[in-house]
Amino acid sequence: MCPLTLFTASLSSAAAPPVHIFRTVGRWRYLRSMRFFSTCVAVSDSFPDTQDPPPLLPPSADQQVFISLLISCKSVAQVRQVHGQVAVTGMTQNAAVANKLLYTYSQFKFMADARVLFDRMEKRDCVSWSVMIGGFAKIGDYWNCLLVFRELVRSGFRLDNYSAPFALRACRDLIGVKVGREIHTMIFKFGLRSDLFVTAALVDMYAKCGVLEEARQLFDKMSKRDLVSWTVMIAAYADSGLPSESLALFDRMKKEGVVPDKVTMVTVVFACAKLGAMHEAVAVHEYITRRGFSLDVILGTALIGMYAKCGCIGVARKMFDEMPQRNVISWSAMISAYGVHGHAGLVDEGHRFFNCVMPEYGVEPDVKHYTCMVDLLGRAGRLDEAYNLINGMKITADEGLWGAMLGACRIHGNVDLAEEAANQLLELQPRNPGYYVLLSNIYAKGGRWGDVAKVREMMTSKSLKKTPGWTWIEVDNKTHYFSIGDNTHPQSKEIYEMLHVLAKKMEIAGYVPDTNFVLHDVDEELKVGILYTHSERLAISFGLISTPPGTTIRIMKNLRVCGDCHTATKFISKITEREIIVRDVNRFHHFKDGSCSCGDYW
Repeated sequence: MCPLTLFTASLSSAAAPPVHIFRTVGRWRYLRSMRFFSTCVAVSDSFPDTQDPPPLLPPSADQQVFISLLISCKSVAQVRQVHGQVAVTGMTQNAAVANKLLYTYSQFKFMADARVLFDRMEKRDCVSWSVMIGGFAKIGDYWNCLLVFRELVRSGFRLDNYSAPFALRACRDLIGVKVGREIHTMIFKFGLRSDLFVTAALVDMYAKCGVLEEARQLFDKMSKRDLVSWTVMIAAYADSGLPSESLALFDRMKKEGVVPDKVTMVTVVFACAKLGAMHEAVAVHEYITRRGFSLDVILGTALIGMYAKCGCIGVARKMFDEMPQRNVISWSAMISAYGVHGHAGLVDEGHRFFNCVMPEYGVEPDVKHYTCMVDLLGRAGRLDEAYNLINGMKITADEGLWGAMLGACRIHGNVDLAEEAANQLLELQPRNPGYYVLLSNIYAKGGRWGDVAKVREMMTSKSLKKTPGWTWIEVDNKTHYFSIGDNTHPQSKEIYEMLHVLAKKMEIAGYVPDTNFVLHDVDEELKVGILYTHSERLAISFGLISTPPGTTIRIMKNLRVCGDCHTATKFISKITEREIIVRDVNRFHHFKDGSCSCGDYW
């Protein structure tokens, strides 16, 4: 078959013509150019109207025309047609045309085609490398992004402020801080450390990889900080559990005259939600209103979450009702808000919904569905049923599912199943101290102090530390923090006097301390003393002496609320006639008149 016929036939397929055709056609390209053009047009007429291929041009087409053709392409099939023409006319050796081809393939996310073209280019410039590195990064193929970046470095080309940020983005999303540091070194070598875009990408990489100190050092040294840099740093502190730092940085940003956009405000709202401080939430909301930000789906949903996590479910609902538009995420946020503010424990209802997911809605249950069901069954004490559900799964259990199982075992004191769940978790996350602590607590509750010691030795050998428990309360726009047995507060004397008064009234009302929640091998009297100085009670006592009678007390805790403190708070709400709202790591507890919104089911 004639090489020209082979080439024109290849135009009617979606696949790029084979390379050997291009090589053979090279010998024909100066022959019968008008006949070639006519044949190509005839082939193009056979395409469906929806393809709308760009007009094919004779081999004499110049650089600008090919670039214009590529700009007009509406599908990858059209790009491949133009690619064929470029190859026939020998224009693949034209850097501008070849780079435009690379870029157009990357725009359509066909990086495999781009890579083939790139590998066959005899000459590459900085644009060629940048397009490939950026193209792989944009489709989330970070390994290939870094491989091409490595080839760039080895080829002797200088780094620029386009390729380096994309490589750092790949390190960020792969949590590859080691490679990121190596790229940082190259950036110094090539004199890019003063470039705004490169430095911002470095800050972003270190921040998302959890290396906050290095991120902050780079941020503070920037000669000029744009809005993106500020937003990245604010988000990094919030993601790392330091919302106070986020809000402090936001205040500094405003003082330096940087005007936030909606993305920044969503990040700040998220930080407020993490902190749970009502006065900060109100201040941020007022700022949003003052600046005239529209309450769209994203910002409105963020505000719903913020107020819900500050303990104001009523205001969260008001925000929901005022949103001009709502989507499934908005509805889910509001439903979730109600969920964490009260849990009915409707196990049978949960079973019914779980069992109808596939037959009625055609949705195959994934690990998240199973996790919800295990959590529901486990909290209800149906541990064997939850464990059998896990064993009958056709999918692999993840950290969240085994975590739900372990938490349920802690509530109900099932040591054997707890050991199984903990072993699975420690295989998945061997350096998560929370799981060691949870297993240790279960052993302690069962009086197995030898096993407690073994778990603590394991933590010590791995240099893991338990997260200290804190409770904080907001009074007069100031946040006060308490730890167990804390006596550092300026009003400690008054706080402990209130604790003493409460203890007597609670005893009269029928409260009996549950010393099973003291996870130390000490005598009963000392255990009772430890219970009375838990951080939750210190914060509540401070709230009682610092706020007017009848007002609601809101406290936040970074860990799960202690079971005995949960019981004690019900008594305190009754004898003081106060509503007490407690936000712990799992949910909100609304204590009023001696009962809790969770129905003792949390």
